[in-house]
Amino acid sequence: MCGIVAYIGTKEAQPLLLEGLKRLEYRGYDSAGIATIDKSLTVKRSVGRVAVLEDLVTRQPLTGTIGIAHTRWATHGDVSDRNAHPHRDDKLGIALIHNGTIENYAALKTYLQDKGHRFTSDTDTEVLAMLISELYDPQAGGLEAAVQSALREIRGAYAIAVICENEPGTMVVARKGSPLIVGIGEHEYIVASDASAIVAHTAQVFELDDYQVCKLTREGFRTSTLDNIPVTPKVRQLEMDLEQIELGAFESFMMKEIFEQPESLRTTMRGRIDQHENRVVLGGVSKFAKELVRARQLVLTGQGTAYHAAMIGQYLLEDLAKIPARVEYASEFRYRNPIIVDGTVLIAVSQSGETADTLAALREASERGALTMGVVNVVGSSIARETDAGVYLRVGPEIGVASTKAFTGQVMVLSLMALFVARRRFMSVDSCSLMLEELERVPAMIERTLQQSDHIRSVAEKYCSEENWLFLGRGYNYPVAMEGALK
Repeated sequence: MCGIVAYIGTKEAQPLLLEGLKRLEYRGYDSAGIATIDKSLTVKRSVGRVAVLEDLVTRQPLTGTIGIAHTRWATHGDVSDRNAHPHRDDKLGIALIHNGTIENYAALKTYLQDKGHRFTSDTDTEVLAMLISELYDPQAGGLEAAVQSALREIRGAYAIAVICENEPGTMVVARKGSPLIVGIGEHEYIVASDASAIVAHTAQVFELDDYQVCKLTREGFRTSTLDNIPVTPKVRQLEMDLEQIELGAFESFMMKEIFEQPESLRTTMRGRIDQHENRVVLGGVSKFAKELVRARQLVLTGQGTAYHAAMIGQYLLEDLAKIPARVEYASEFRYRNPIIVDGTVLIAVSQSGETADTLAALREASERGALTMGVVNVVGSSIARETDAGVYLRVGPEIGVASTKAFTGQVMVLSLMALFVARRRFMSVDSCSLMLEELERVPAMIERTLQQSDHIRSVAEKYCSEENWLFLGRGYNYPVAMEGALK
């Protein structure tokens, strides 16, 4: 996972790009880099956190109103200046940032070396920069056409932003399998892998779908497929504000998000519990209430923390709704030959809504005839767009790497979904009313627990040097124990 941010407009790019990198640093922090064009292309890269890069470009500033920047979590090649992004070609002044993995980079690299290109890194990203350069023809569509042609040869996942010295007023971005958001300002665009790098500048955004390319200039944008067929993206309003992604008085985002849990869970429940009629109201899945009630099996899938939340969801759906349910690792589900019988509902659980394996699992299930539903946090994410229905967590942005409020939000949503189905099957009014009352008490119970923060810290400090920890749990506590061990 890496963080990318890019800017084209009328302002100096360097300050905006550095600010964006700081907000994206949770996505990778072993190296960082920045490139701008002001008459010519300039690239600066450094090993270490964004602060190291900031120090470098403060001493050696970059100028220009178009630029790209990247913070890296190494996958191809060691952690070094030469492997840091942005990467550039060896002929035309093309620079590129990339989040994802190019699976056929080795064969492409051999092809490009035979064409005379000289490589200076071990990365798959440099291969893509060289391929775009090889295919670049200023008389046949220029940078946009070269990117489209190059991506037709690529196997793997990517979110990219590309600039070229020959076209200083143009940026081309594209995605497949990795998130990419375009923010729309006044005669400017900010592109990032996460909305946290955009929200300070504009609230108008659109997401690219897989296999889509967007050409950005200061005058406007054009979105197309890899085969140059025009498409019209759906522009929406960001559902977050700047305060949500600021640390405030907290020492870390993880601590901030731990303390946000009571209010985030109240937001998750708001408008979804009707105590007058003792029922759960889930507008996102109400259209498919009959299919849920009559489902022959429920398959929940996710990765990591989302998988553990899905395990709790399995117990809840079987215990309360009395429907056969099972949990699948998304990464295994997509590579098996899963049996999807009539009446199967697949529930994909993901904070970001962009988890590649989970997205692939739901596509596999959908192709085999399953009804698909999403339990995600990020509005407009790929899973939210591709499922038949779903429920948003509404817990706000989660920046800390170890999940906190997203996990409890997932458990809360799955609890509400289980009661939504159970009440329509066998659960009595009184039983449902009692459980809803208990759910509404959860935020206050978390607040009381957080009042013991100092004591919890002292216990952690006492034992943090121990090398081996064993987490035990049974029933509903078994997935919780697994989540504790994961953290």
